Amino acid sequence: MNLTEEQKHTIGHIDGPALVLAVPGSGKTTVLMYRTVNLIKHGVNPNKILTITFSKASALDMQKRFKTLFPQFNMPIKFSTIHAFCYRIILEYSRLRGKQYTLIEDTAKGKYDILKKIYFNIYYKNITEEKLEMIINQISYYKNLLINPREVKSDIPKFSEIYNLYEDFKISNGLIDFDDMILIALDILEKDEYIRKKYKTKYDYIQLDEGQDTSLAQFKIIQKLSHPKNNIFVVADDDQSIYGFRGSNPQYLLNLKSTYKNLKLYYLQNNFRSTKNIVNTSNLFINNNQFRFNKSVTTWNDYKEPVNVIIVENNDEEYKFIFETIKKDDSKDYAIVYRNNLCALGLVEYLERNNINFNIKDNNMKFFNHFVLKDILNILTFSEDTSNMELFSNFYYKIKGYISKKHINFLKTKESDNLLKTLLSYPGLPHYYKENIYNLLSLFKKLKSKSLVEKIDSILYDFEYDTYLQDSAKKFGFNYKSLKEYTHYLKYIAKDEVTLEGLIGRLKHLEFLMKAPFNSNSNLTLSTIHSIKGLEFNTVFVIDLVEGILPSNNSLEGDLNSLEEERRLFYVAMTRAKENLYLMYPKNHNGNSAEMSRFLIEVSKY
Repeated sequence: MNLTEEQKHTIGHIDGPALVLAVPGSGKTTVLMYRTVNLIKHGVNPNKILTITFSKASALDMQKRFKTLFPQFNMPIKFSTIHAFCYRIILEYSRLRGKQYTLIEDTAKGKYDILKKIYFNIYYKNITEEKLEMIINQISYYKNLLINPREVKSDIPKFSEIYNLYEDFKISNGLIDFDDMILIALDILEKDEYIRKKYKTKYDYIQLDEGQDTSLAQFKIIQKLSHPKNNIFVVADDDQSIYGFRGSNPQYLLNLKSTYKNLKLYYLQNNFRSTKNIVNTSNLFINNNQFRFNKSVTTWNDYKEPVNVIIVENNDEEYKFIFETIKKDDSKDYAIVYRNNLCALGLVEYLERNNINFNIKDNNMKFFNHFVLKDILNILTFSEDTSNMELFSNFYYKIKGYISKKHINFLKTKESDNLLKTLLSYPGLPHYYKENIYNLLSLFKKLKSKSLVEKIDSILYDFEYDTYLQDSAKKFGFNYKSLKEYTHYLKYIAKDEVTLEGLIGRLKHLEFLMKAPFNSNSNLTLSTIHSIKGLEFNTVFVIDLVEGILPSNNSLEGDLNSLEEERRLFYVAMTRAKENLYLMYPKNHNGNSAEMSRFLIEVSKY
């Protein structure tokens, strides 16, 4: 393989600390492979080289690529994730010191189940998946920043109480989670002299891949291991730092010079992946960020199609444009990327209806178990059987009528074909209460003659479930616009169904599709931007480029750092494309007028 002068210069680094700034498509993995071989050629024992990367998939890919590139080196080279490496330290400490740790993910009840139980014991109700994810992310965030979550003030109600109960449960049961792996390993290296000396002497050269994704806690471990020789070789791109919610921050890279005074800086600035059009546009775009290393990104590839800004009326036209583009040439590989998983839902519905196969990454779709979906389906189901006490108990306080717990307790003592009619016999029921109930009876009766979409709209506005969503957003810290998106996608799926039974069946089918295994016959990948990082495709569509989606509402309400991370996210999406890049803005998003993303406005200038 022919290396560029940039690459040759970089792999020639032997001793001391180095930071390699590698732009997208610059062959950073190739450089790591060849630098490993160069160390061996300079007399370094292969067992003394440790390469740490971000994910298990990356570690396995490196192992495989090394064997393919250098079959003559029949020797063990250590490629590991930071978590796997830390776990080895913990297991050794456990064996030597007699302290047992069990990974919580290896138990029958993982951390999700434990936190669900803790939340229920505090609030006497089940936690939503959305809120559970918020709690887990916040615990992880603080731990990776080496901040004790017991001491922080959180926007999540009773966060400290939930966290304390979670930690106490783990400690009393000898359990640790993935974040604990890092913290416990760091603590062992700081306090256990024997293990610290053993691992310091075990590896003389440490290579860190995807350095921009490394948290403060993870950096501390690498610093401990490499000191005092400091033979640390960090390959990173500060412009691709997009995991702030996990505690990563490009500031660590920007400050590396202050940690290592003799730090050598190398640049891999040639993009082998993308056309000049894509390279130039994405480079001009990311230059708008203030806190970054300046780079002069180049490519030897030719100019081809310009970066395409596609403006359509609504999401359906967005999907139709993608469908028609893909159908023109099925020899290419395509990716459709989006800011969050929910954006995939209408897309999956459209593609499946039009018989397009796809693979979907990061299928952590909360839609099918979300409380908004469950509530509306419960009300629809109840409308067909008004005797169902269990269903009615789940939503009576979420709709108009002012029905109280004492009314429910009364109904539980009665046999009834129609719970609302039975409620009219409640002793001493005031006249205005009867008016409310008659009104509900009328609304449920009218539902029968409506289409499914009309029924959902009636539940939202006639039954005043939308008012409940607004109140919940204020009370529990939800984003009201996000909650309304769930109702939009439910209506989008319902529009082609006639019966409630058909809608429920369709939802189950879509849920199955989004969890389906890899389809090797498909040339189309659907993914969030976070999950597509590191991959490349001939043609990339970036959809739903509206304010509040990308950049997200949270970043618009946050500080400059939040907005810059969103800009990096957009940059990662753009740089996945090799030849064709389509940036798509629907003027009406999820049924509402939408403002064009400020990032798309920036790109349109170039």
